[in-house]
Amino acid sequence: MNRRVLVIVGTPLPDTLTHALAGSYVDAARAAGAEVRVIDLAHDPIPDHPRSRDQLRAPRADRPDDLPLDADVARYLDDVFWADHIAVFHPQWWGTVPAALKAFIDRVFLSGATFRYRERSPLSDRLLRGRTARIVMTMDSPRFWNRLVYRGAAEASLTRATFGYCGVRTIGITRLTPVRFSDETARRGWIERVAGHGRTDAASRRRAASPPHRTASADAVASPTSMSTRTPSEAVKTS
Repeated sequence: MNRRVLVIVGTPLPDTLTHALAGSYVDAARAAGAEVRVIDLAHDPIPDHPRSRDQLRAPRADRPDDLPLDADVARYLDDVFWADHIAVFHPQWWGTVPAALKAFIDRVFLSGATFRYRERSPLSDRLLRGRTARIVMTMDSPRFWNRLVYRGAAEASLTRATFGYCGVRTIGITRLTPVRFSDETARRGWIERVAGHGRTDAASRRRAASPPHRTASADAVASPTSMSTRTPSEAVKTS
């Protein structure tokens, strides 16, 4: 079976270098035989900040009073269940991820759907086991500054506090810097490098992923979003 790849573009700004990178990855993965879906937070709805605890957990079968999932959240969650590999593209803002991507995580990686708390234990049941992830981050900070001063906050929040807690294994992190001083040659090299990741991920052997938790809107499945690669000269320098 073909690899099922979900690409999440985690910036609210359209037509950025992040989009050019994600587009290159998508095209290469599809050309290598993968099925690809795209969630682009510059164009797709960004989930609202949670206003109640009910919006931080999946509806429970034995609690008919639980609120149903918002339609967009249900659709995004079904995309996560569908995928066996997740690729996240985002710029580094203030040492971590943009608020749009954080809002997506808060509303989609829900208790009872992507992880389950254990009674009297700090550990969780990791309901997304068997899936893998890749992170591609653009930034202006030098790598040493990101490591020593920011302590890799953006990477840690995704790989450990989010993906790891839910059972998703991160297989690669790509840090592209500095964006602000990059020229067309550098951006072209980054775009080609990321295309290589797309081909590699498409060719990786599929593992058996954990069966999905069925949500109240489990039949809502997002259609694949098309994304075309911008040429390096068209890729704006905004990360």
